[in-house]
Amino acid sequence: MYSRSSEPVRFERDCTAVMVPQGETVTLPAGSIGYITQALGGSWTVFVEGNLFRIAGKDADAIDKEPPAEIELAEGAGDEDVEKLVWKQLRTCFDPEIPINVVDLGLVYEAEVKPHPEQAGQRLVEVRMTLTAPGCGMGEILVDDVRSKLELIPTVAEADVELVFDPPWTRDMMSEAARLETGMF
Repeated sequence: MYSRSSEPVRFERDCTAVMVPQGETVTLPAGSIGYITQALGGSWTVFVEGNLFRIAGKDADAIDKEPPAEIELAEGAGDEDVEKLVWKQLRTCFDPEIPINVVDLGLVYEAEVKPHPEQAGQRLVEVRMTLTAPGCGMGEILVDDVRSKLELIPTVAEADVELVFDPPWTRDMMSEAARLETGMF
């Protein structure tokens, strides 16, 4: 869910957070008060003492929220089924400042599901993606978010996420819905 309002929040425990857009990891102490500005893809962007921070889904309890549900894969599912889940998971990855997922932003150039070369019955997912700007401080955070969310898919033993800048991202790579949402048409 995307929160266009600012829902108040109080940290129930010390919580690891990532500063936006710097990408620096910090600890917000129990008792900190702020506002949720974005709640998408199982993570939250919160405004605390003049700064934005990203709270991961695994830390949902720190702000009295529910963590994302586990991903299920039908028994005997094939690569095509896993590929559908890969794209579904990619659509849960959001830039903490922009309420549009990385797929609709046009940041994912390729996602390929392969048998894992060293683990029988397991899969490797290879992703090539970019950023809206090469100097974005959240680049490694987004890459890690993509990797960790793909590795939550049953039978995906490893996600290899490569950050590339060729071709450079342009707004023309965005979906029509994303261009309408951002006013970039």
